[in-house]
Amino acid sequence: MTTPARPRAVIAGGSLSGLFAATTLRAVGWDVAVFERSADALDSRGGGIVLQPDVLAAFRFAGVRHTDALGVRSDDRIYLNEADGVIHRSYMPQTQTSWNMLYGAMRSALPADCIHAGERLVSFKQSGDRVTTLFASGRMERSDLLIGADGAGSTVRSQLLPGIKPAYAGYVAWRGLVPEAALGRAAAARLGSAFVFQQGRDHLLLEYRVPGEDGSVAEGSRRWNWVWYRKLPPGAPLAELLTDRRGLAHAYSLPPDAVRDAPIDALRRDARQLLAPSLRELVLATEAPFVQAILDLAVPRMVFGRTVLIGDAAFIPRPHTAGSTAKAAANALALAKAMAPGGGRIDNRLAAWEAEQSSAGATMGAWGVSIGNQIMGIA
Repeated sequence: MTTPARPRAVIAGGSLSGLFAATTLRAVGWDVAVFERSADALDSRGGGIVLQPDVLAAFRFAGVRHTDALGVRSDDRIYLNEADGVIHRSYMPQTQTSWNMLYGAMRSALPADCIHAGERLVSFKQSGDRVTTLFASGRMERSDLLIGADGAGSTVRSQLLPGIKPAYAGYVAWRGLVPEAALGRAAAARLGSAFVFQQGRDHLLLEYRVPGEDGSVAEGSRRWNWVWYRKLPPGAPLAELLTDRRGLAHAYSLPPDAVRDAPIDALRRDARQLLAPSLRELVLATEAPFVQAILDLAVPRMVFGRTVLIGDAAFIPRPHTAGSTAKAAANALALAKAMAPGGGRIDNRLAAWEAEQSSAGATMGAWGVSIGNQIMGIA
């Protein structure tokens, strides 16, 4: 008796969205292949992430193992003034993790041969219930489902919706990670275990601790994670900031070590003038700050036959929602449940999945715009 072939998904994008899709679909019996355009390891990228229930739900469903302490807990939220004084405190416990912590856990849960690095998707075509995907290397893959999990600059989305692109929101997020032991005693005592904010005119800096680069949550081995939202006009000022050390222009962000010296020097000068002493010390102690443009994106559709868009390829919520990673996890988990065996016609299941996830993405996006514009004083 012949064993029926397992349904197969090709996933474009090997960051968190793609790995959420891969791990959850494997849990319902799908064969998955993840194709990542970057030939380099991704495990040193990214920064802190507020750990949300959707992420834990996806991990449980997929059987992704992790340490008992997936992140670092904070208890209070405090706001500092420019003199380091606490002007507001509220009890709001939560846990903060990091991009590389989540990435490493999911990457370890997948067989090595299902991840294909250095494969840039060029085009795809659909014929009936099958999708054929072509990569720049000449590789061709056939699947029952193509998942566009390739982020803000999604190639999958650009073929499906060529007129839909992320819109710049008028400000950027500078980010940095500092080893816990690198901060002075007084600054460390002021920041403590709190989730810390300093709101200024047209800017906001926030800080919290995350696991160490090796995943350790032991005292002294963690990292301070900070994000500083700064207004920046579109056009030439943004383009100049997003030009890297080699003179190459980037559309949306620059990773650590790619930001030129001049913008970093300007950032440090502003930190000396604008920030509370403890937060100033944190920014000045950062060896390689990195930066991302704050973007808005909402697609009118997520399902196109046997091709779907998930994560930031479909909706980009502003970081103030702390929801981008959670949304990617929710997209993937709901898709896996919809694709589980015995669920009826796949077209009907995809339509129901799209209706739910599209509504959630639009709602989160609108909320993020409202919060961000209020924080940054944008009319």
